Amino acid sequence: MARKSLMSIWTRSLQRSFGQAARSQMQAGAKALKQSLKQSMKSVQVAQAKRARAPAGPGDWLPGIAMGAGGARQFRVFRPPGLRPGERLPLLVMLHGCGQSASSFAQSTRMNALAARERCLLLYPEQDLIANPQGCWNWFATRSGKAQAEVALIMQAIDQVCLLYPVDPQRVAVAGMSAGASMAALLATRHPERFKAVVMHSGVPPGEAHSSLSAMGAMKGRRKAAPMAAGAMALGPAWPPLLLIHGCQDSVVSPENAQAAVQLWCAAARLGAAANAEVKAGPARRSQRGQRYAMTTTDYKLGARSVVSLVEVDRLAHAWSGGAKSQAFSDPCGPDASRLLWRFVAQQFAA
Repeated sequence: MARKSLMSIWTRSLQRSFGQAARSQMQAGAKALKQSLKQSMKSVQVAQAKRARAPAGPGDWLPGIAMGAGGARQFRVFRPPGLRPGERLPLLVMLHGCGQSASSFAQSTRMNALAARERCLLLYPEQDLIANPQGCWNWFATRSGKAQAEVALIMQAIDQVCLLYPVDPQRVAVAGMSAGASMAALLATRHPERFKAVVMHSGVPPGEAHSSLSAMGAMKGRRKAAPMAAGAMALGPAWPPLLLIHGCQDSVVSPENAQAAVQLWCAAARLGAAANAEVKAGPARRSQRGQRYAMTTTDYKLGARSVVSLVEVDRLAHAWSGGAKSQAFSDPCGPDASRLLWRFVAQQFAA
């Protein structure tokens, strides 16, 4: 009996010890979890503050949000200083690439300083990290409908800016880098009547992918595009003239995509023209400024109308040519893509 009593006391003692140890571990675990969550929240807040940071320089950096069936997307508007009563300005839509935000893209391209000088409004739609953890526009997701939903959201942002700011609706263009370039091309081919020009820097043309898996192949230059890209999409208004800028050393998005975009735009132009019309390539022009990378420019025209201007940059990898040194996907050694962009867009506005 005494032995049984001792066993009971010993058992209860062990249970109390294990219970205390378990409670201590739970408390320590809860404390560690709380600290981890606190650090994670702080990291998120720092990242969000960095994404929302206004680029330095004159002019206004104004927030906005577009909402629709595809969710919600924030955007930023750059308004140049010194707006005059009654003044109507052109609008350039700037679509960032993967791993970028509206702010970092503005800093990389330095387009705000150019827009302040040239009197232009800039719209920077921003991809939501929930929609794509890498911050990429889902240009490829046509089978799931994500691409079309994001096109609709960006068009809604454009409509808002045209309503709230002094935009000249006859002078609107769209440009992008990488995934943003692919989305810019998708916008321009689905709503060609809304844009006077489109600029693709290191992107994949429409129709080359329909899912994330096929997008990876398209980026590497493995083409599976069907003729429908030019046939079905060129039945409406003519596509706006295209400026292509691509680095010859781009290992992320193969330069073959630039040639594919040339073929697509030329095919669409021929479909929308007279039976005997032909798109002709002009002579390739080599140029180099100082110590910057050399570039080769080839213009494609249908009669007097510009169809495509292709700029191939020697030694440039997957980066904005002539961009700010401090930013990712930005190479200061290349020719100034922002100047090339504006010169091309301004020509189309004036045409």
